[in-house]
Amino acid sequence: MTKTPSQLQINDQGELTHLLTLEGLSKEHILHILDTAQQFVAVSESDREVKKVPLLRGKNVFNLFFENSTRTRTTFEIAAKRLSADVINLDIQTSSTAKGETLLDTIDNLVAMQADIFVVRHKTTGAPVEVAAHLPPHVHVINAGDGTNQHPTQGLLDMYTMRHYKQDFTKIKVAIIGDIIHSRVAKSNIAALKTLGCPEVRAIGPASLLPKDLNMMGVNIYNNIEEGLKDVDVVMTLRIQKERMESHQIPQGDEFFKKWGLTKERLQLAKPDAIVMHPGPMNREVEIASDVADGKQAVILKQVTFGIAVRMAVMSIVAGSS
Repeated sequence: MTKTPSQLQINDQGELTHLLTLEGLSKEHILHILDTAQQFVAVSESDREVKKVPLLRGKNVFNLFFENSTRTRTTFEIAAKRLSADVINLDIQTSSTAKGETLLDTIDNLVAMQADIFVVRHKTTGAPVEVAAHLPPHVHVINAGDGTNQHPTQGLLDMYTMRHYKQDFTKIKVAIIGDIIHSRVAKSNIAALKTLGCPEVRAIGPASLLPKDLNMMGVNIYNNIEEGLKDVDVVMTLRIQKERMESHQIPQGDEFFKKWGLTKERLQLAKPDAIVMHPGPMNREVEIASDVADGKQAVILKQVTFGIAVRMAVMSIVAGSS
């Protein structure tokens, strides 16, 4: 019987052995990752001259990024090095996959080079799952984003950020604005928020950018940004992913910002202590105004910092499974 991604990432002992999706991941597993990350944040913020721990000493971490990335790839590399792992960044453009070698043949060759953890970003939905199903039990996969499906470590670092500033998931309202239909970040965030007991998640945007099944996911839909932002505790804006859409799907340029952009005036509709988040990369004056992105309520750069600790936590946990 073929296992689902959520089943595949948990071994027979109930341990997290891969991180492929936040859909179906238990509250206990999510909180364990967040609590572990908190310990690594403390190490990073300490006065220690060397901010390394030896948890992955002797392990080989391969970063396989088949899509462009700055934040995710770099923070994974920093996280692995802080765990004392050896990190190999595969240059996809000059690798054998560029010559027609299959993904799984590439994986087999890297396993033969004593790979322990693969961090995989791929434009094809399900690629990290295919890799995980193919591997021997002692090798682990972390999904760094697959197609428009999932981005679980981004979802986890977003959860860490929300908990850091708001403490209790059961008492917050979260609004996600923009291109939700193409966003793997939104899907991971919605799954995690519902598992952690968030009472209200709102999706704000034009109908063409909202998935048809949001209601089934327990998400409230708003086609008016002013209504959707009223009294929320967390505001997350998303990049417009033009590379994944038809040109007629959204209003262009200034027109989109005029109708859906997060401005200082619109942010005032949220609670006075609401935080502003963005997974990056940002398109200023398209989905978010510069004075909001740089404002006192924005925690966007803290998300990046927390991302290192969260990715350290995920790698240490999967590597420690039986």
